[in-house]
Amino acid sequence: MKLAYVVPRYGPQINAGAEYAVRMLAERLVDQHDWQVEVLTTCAVDTQTWADHLPPGTTVDNGVTVRRFRSESGRHPRFNALSHAVLGAPERASTADQRRWLDLQGPCSAGLLAATGSTDADLVAFSPYLFQPSVQGVPAVGPHRAVFHPAAHDEPPLRLPVMRKVFAGAAGFVFYTHSERRLVEARFGVGAKPQLVLGLGVEEHPGRAGDARTRLGLGQAPYLLSVGRVDNGKGTGALVEFFAAYKARHPGPLRLVVAGDVVDPPRAHDDVVLPGRIDDETKWGLMRGATAFVNPSAFESFSLVVIEAWRAGAPVVVNGRCEATREHCERSGGGLWYQSFAEFEVTIDRLVRDDALRARLATAGGDYVRASFEWPGLIDRYATFLELLADRNATIG
Repeated sequence: MKLAYVVPRYGPQINAGAEYAVRMLAERLVDQHDWQVEVLTTCAVDTQTWADHLPPGTTVDNGVTVRRFRSESGRHPRFNALSHAVLGAPERASTADQRRWLDLQGPCSAGLLAATGSTDADLVAFSPYLFQPSVQGVPAVGPHRAVFHPAAHDEPPLRLPVMRKVFAGAAGFVFYTHSERRLVEARFGVGAKPQLVLGLGVEEHPGRAGDARTRLGLGQAPYLLSVGRVDNGKGTGALVEFFAAYKARHPGPLRLVVAGDVVDPPRAHDDVVLPGRIDDETKWGLMRGATAFVNPSAFESFSLVVIEAWRAGAPVVVNGRCEATREHCERSGGGLWYQSFAEFEVTIDRLVRDDALRARLATAGGDYVRASFEWPGLIDRYATFLELLADRNATIG
């Protein structure tokens, strides 16, 4: 079995998002099932620019053949202005505006699209849905080989008319959550096509809470933890504002650690720690020592860090407007959610004051992860689905 993945970026430098998920799946298919797996991608690393960063050419990374292609253009300086206009009413966007939106968003790589159309792989998997490699690549591959890992959530680009053709062109779908599946089925009417709700696996990493506290100068203070891109689009600015309002009403030692690459610096606060990107050992140590892990994003298709937090033994709090993370909390019984400051205040106050509640949530979340997101069984389910899909489509073709 030969499988090709098409993603806008790829590599060990990328430790989150849909492209990270693809790397985890690709490496384990090679390791556990001895498949031929290739990745077709650009030379980009940075999603803010999509500039060529890595050299073009072919490498073999952990058994996966990676073919990188230069881009003619990355993120255009005028993209944000155009995006604001187009996505204000995405359903009414003209064909020309949609094409220009994709071109200015980047990355645009003719070499990548040509390689996508000519690969001899049995199946070609695309992720995420949002960028030109998927939007133009799915139709180029045809309806019998394209497997879509859309990583979709309810956001304006999903409502662009061009996406109907893209989703309709897939032979089958792999989703990260049941809520993603419901969203895509409702939006695009693809319920009759083969589908798998897969999720992602997680492996525990070393990292001691005491060592992480020392590195960040936290002392013995209790703290909330959020890990991910520090970006207003990810909800971190709102989280800091909610936390500041909470501390004004509930003075005490509680602190907030917001770790990750800083895109939008939040308002400074004496009890907010902003360490930037942290290594895995520090991240896992912080998770093990946190009063609660908070994911404030309203736009997630899975949220691996939530799963990691439960694996590390932390209770979880999420933005109730995010279907995927709220689904995790509802199905596991391991987390709470908020949609307003009043709900945030009550939720955090309960967790700070109630040791037994925190323990119950953490235990339920850990049980959920062990039952659903262990890698060996997850990869076996994934491989079986792809093999059945390839056999079905070979017969149809």
